Amino acid sequence: AYNSALGSATAALSAAGYRTTRDFHHYRIIQSLAYTIGAGADTIARLDGFRKKRNISDYERSGAVSAQEANEILILARMLRKNVGDWLKNNHPQLLQE
Repeated sequence: AYNSALGSATAALSAAGYRTTRDFHHYRIIQSLAYTIGAGADTIARLDGFRKKRNISDYERSGAVSAQEANEILILARMLRKNVGDWLKNNHPQLLQE
């Protein structure tokens, strides 16, 4: 679910004509949501919190993500997918296949 949310954010950034550097890659993609789709600070903070949690789970300690947190990121990923899709339709319809 985290990778899906990050993919949605990356798609919006790419559609806007930008990409990130390798340094702080995920962090910058997440922060760009404020400038691409106009995501609110709460959405960005929540996704950034999941980024931090993912890093702990991947690199330091397995099993750090609870079932409730997994469900929360799934809901957030679905919301971002919809919001980015709507943003693309309104701002970059030429990028969507029909």
